[in-house]
Amino acid sequence: MAILGMTTLSVSATDMDPRSYSNIPKNLNFVIAGYANQKGNIAFSPALHIDNAKLETHTAVFAYARSLDFWGKSGKVDVILPAAWLSGTAEVDGKPAERSVNGLTDSIARVYVNLYGAPSLSMKDFASYKQDTIVGISLAVGTPTGQYNPEKLVNLGTNRWYIKPEIGISKAWGDLTAEFAAGMFNFTDNNQPFQGGTLKQKPIYNMQGHLIYNFGKGTWLAVDANYYTGGRTTMDGREANNMQQNWRVGGTFSFPISKQMSIKLNGSTGVYSRTGSSFDIISVAWQYRWGEGL
Repeated sequence: MAILGMTTLSVSATDMDPRSYSNIPKNLNFVIAGYANQKGNIAFSPALHIDNAKLETHTAVFAYARSLDFWGKSGKVDVILPAAWLSGTAEVDGKPAERSVNGLTDSIARVYVNLYGAPSLSMKDFASYKQDTIVGISLAVGTPTGQYNPEKLVNLGTNRWYIKPEIGISKAWGDLTAEFAAGMFNFTDNNQPFQGGTLKQKPIYNMQGHLIYNFGKGTWLAVDANYYTGGRTTMDGREANNMQQNWRVGGTFSFPISKQMSIKLNGSTGVYSRTGSSFDIISVAWQYRWGEGL
């Protein structure tokens, strides 16, 4: 979640995604359906006179992914289509206020390419593959497809685009894998912000690390950490004192329920926030795969 003069919900700097830079067999398709609950306190600019803001969001996510061969390198593309139901309470100028809204949130498209250590392999050849060190890159694009009302402070969409390049490194020692990724969110302007003419935001720099243990047969457990900073906003030429500095920690557990289906559970919580926002996230996702060799 980003506080940008309005509040918006989307796939964002808070997300932790272990095993993004791992090898998978080529020409496989994946459909994912998931649910996430986000609940916590949100800090707004003092100029808005909003106190004790609490928000809860229920998000449903549908996604499609496909593993590809990029000139002998493994990779994948995915598209994420979320919808959300948000409710919140706060004190505005000392008086209680409520807001409820539902609809689509901003959709995301991503492409990943493993440049080193993860050749593109068929399902048959992948059976003998052993990971050592993988270096990969990715590019995510966020699109302004979500619900947005410029007359409201709290919205599900952002009314702008973002582009996020990222580099990731993954190193395996037997069943234990360490993964690190660093990226940068670059935002276009919002020309219809709440109580303003043009909202600009500086880039948000995001780093995440994961320690993953593979139990075998598709079951794995990860300990996750995420740090993001930057993102100071400017409204009509007036810069706000809202630079973000946030730490989050969490965990992820994934296990198969059949040859083609698996379940992933995830939870995370904030451990430090410069702006005072603190929230918890829990999620569950079901995945179905099909394709060459299955």
